[in-house]
Amino acid sequence: MNQQDPAASGVIEPSAFQPLGSTDAKPPRRRHTGRWLLLACAALFALLMGFLLSARSLQVLVNAETPADIAIGGLALPFGERYLLRPGDYSLRVTAAGYHPLETGITVTAEDSQTLQLELAPLPGRVSFTSTPAGATVLLDGEALGRTPLADQPVEAGEHLVRIEAERYLPLEQALQVTGREVAQQLAVELAPGWAEVSLDSQPPGAAILVDGEQRGTTPAVLEIDGGEHQLILQRPGYADWQQTVDIVPGQALQLDTAVLQPAAGVLQLASVPAGANVTLDGEFLGQTPLQLELVPDRAHQLAVFKPGYRRHSSTVQLAAAARDSQTITLKAQLGEVRFEISPANATLKIDGQVRGQGSQTLSLPAFEHSVEISLPGYATVRRKVTPRPGLQQRVAATLLTEQQARKARIKPEITTSLGQTLLLFTPAQSPLSTFTMGASRREPGRRANEVLHPVSLTRAFYLQTTEVTNAQFRQYKAAHNSGQIEGNSLNRDHQPVAQVSWQQAAAFCNWLSAREGLPPFYRETNGIITGYNPSATGYRLPSEAEWAWAARANGAELLKFPWGDTFPPTAPVENYADNSSAYVTGRVLGGYEDGFVVSAPVGSLKPNHQRLYDMGGNVAEWVHDVYSIPSANGATEVDPLGAQNGDNYVIRGASWSHSKIAELRLSYRDYGQAGRDDVGFRLARYAE
Repeated sequence: MNQQDPAASGVIEPSAFQPLGSTDAKPPRRRHTGRWLLLACAALFALLMGFLLSARSLQVLVNAETPADIAIGGLALPFGERYLLRPGDYSLRVTAAGYHPLETGITVTAEDSQTLQLELAPLPGRVSFTSTPAGATVLLDGEALGRTPLADQPVEAGEHLVRIEAERYLPLEQALQVTGREVAQQLAVELAPGWAEVSLDSQPPGAAILVDGEQRGTTPAVLEIDGGEHQLILQRPGYADWQQTVDIVPGQALQLDTAVLQPAAGVLQLASVPAGANVTLDGEFLGQTPLQLELVPDRAHQLAVFKPGYRRHSSTVQLAAAARDSQTITLKAQLGEVRFEISPANATLKIDGQVRGQGSQTLSLPAFEHSVEISLPGYATVRRKVTPRPGLQQRVAATLLTEQQARKARIKPEITTSLGQTLLLFTPAQSPLSTFTMGASRREPGRRANEVLHPVSLTRAFYLQTTEVTNAQFRQYKAAHNSGQIEGNSLNRDHQPVAQVSWQQAAAFCNWLSAREGLPPFYRETNGIITGYNPSATGYRLPSEAEWAWAARANGAELLKFPWGDTFPPTAPVENYADNSSAYVTGRVLGGYEDGFVVSAPVGSLKPNHQRLYDMGGNVAEWVHDVYSIPSANGATEVDPLGAQNGDNYVIRGASWSHSKIAELRLSYRDYGQAGRDDVGFRLARYAE
């Protein structure tokens, strides 16, 4: 490339600039401080605007009597009572003079304006207590603070109950409003005296004064006696005690009338032989010897001492004031002869607990009632009462029985319950059929599968009610019981047999009647439910199935098939069955039979059976004691069987007004159940011992 001369080409070239004094100087750097300050301000403004745009207003109101200081942990801009804070959780501390500091956490929500109410707890107040008299006990809300004077006691702000007590002063009780905030308060009280001045004198003077048994001085005197009722007694030797009850009103002085003392009574200690004699003084009965008598002094009194069987003693007694004496008076017996005729001859005779010999003898005894006891080992003791008569011999005859003889003698052939029911005594062991066969032969017409032949033996004597329990009798136990009605025919009349009773209710009735008469209950009850029985108890019960069968069937040495004999049907009315008049009720009848009753009849309406028992084969069927089971055909002879302790179903024996078939009218017929029926009732039984 060709180099051209610049000048020749006409182009002007700038020449290089070089500062003076330097041949190698660099160009100067520009300063940017103002720009950075501006950026910082812009950023701060942006932050402030961002805070202001996102902050929320929170008003903090503090309920306090003194100015409060509020400190919020975190970024918060105060504007008087308000603070600007961004939503979130903050810690808060509030303090004020006289209050407990409050520290808590707060949450600022997204709402634009929010208010927070704060209640500061005041510090306790400082309370001083003084009283007249000093030394009184101060109780604040029931708790003792101490005795007055008490200074600067810390007491929480609010209303309190103050009680101030001092011995012999009336207690003072009032409300105290405590300001708190360590504000000093003072309570000063003056207690009213709890006593009054009592002035008393006596004639003659010099008597000891006792207040509620405590000696407080001698008459005349002025005593300070606490308020309330008190007994005052004045005592002076040779004089009777004077006493009066006074009611003292605190602060009200009392002037009593002069007490006129009376000479003291003479005291006579009186005894007699024998003891227990009646005593009269001037005709007034005072008790029995030994006895202390108080006699009006210096005056004659008529004394009489007497006791049945002894001659009366009369005398005059007199004593000086406050004198003491004693007398023992021996009464002379009035005797009567009693002839005791005793068998066996070696039996022991006791009179009033004292042995008087053995066997027959004649005794002279005081003419009052004596207890006689005649005893011999192995024999039942005989006890009698006898009152001898002077000039007239009496006779007491006693033949002792062995224990067994006495026990049998105590067993009555007939008993009556407190409800008026009659029970007859039965002793199967003395009958030809003490052991007999229950059930029926398979060849017997109408025989059912549960009538298995099996032998039983009855050894215990028992009582059986002559009739079935009536509605009236059962309602003594359950007043609201209703036996119901059928087709307009009532089963609920008083003398009809009770119906619609379960086995449980029948057994419970037995226990109720036992309790009513003080007999040991036969049935065991738990929470009102019969759960078993006690075979040794002699309380009322249902008859066992074996007892019922024996009483219904045993006629001498033979067992009856029907109540009327062995042929069917009956030719005359013997029991209440489903007769012609019952057709519209039962739907079945015993053809040609008329007993005169559509449903159940009043008990005992028809003739009794050979055992003098009514309705054993009719009227209502009857609950018996035994749990239902089918006996074993090859079992051993059961003795006095009672069956299982409990079960689901129980045996029902006998026919009822609703029965008419040959199977049902047989005395060996067995049914079972547990609930009440309109044709099932019961009768009572008891063991004789």
